[in-house]
Amino acid sequence: MTAQPSKDPLHGVTLEALLNVLVERYGWAELAKRININCFKSDPSIKSSLKFLRRTPWARKEVEALYIDSLREPRGQVDIPADSPWAGWQSKKDQA
Repeated sequence: MTAQPSKDPLHGVTLEALLNVLVERYGWAELAKRININCFKSDPSIKSSLKFLRRTPWARKEVEALYIDSLREPRGQVDIPADSPWAGWQSKKDQA
């Protein structure tokens, strides 16, 4: 019996990896506009953002939702490095 792949786009993606993708895609200033939290506005860093997001469930949910939304954008507009663990998340049908 083979295990079914997870349909959850967050499955296997660490908070740090997710945050790195969002920072690379949008930058800190755009993240602060999209999600109004101080760790994105005032002297932002991955380390300080991770600390805040791990302690603040509502903010983490907003960041995860933005990440999922960014996955839905057309492939040509999303710059995900080829070595990322979720680079091939789309089905083969979507890649055709």
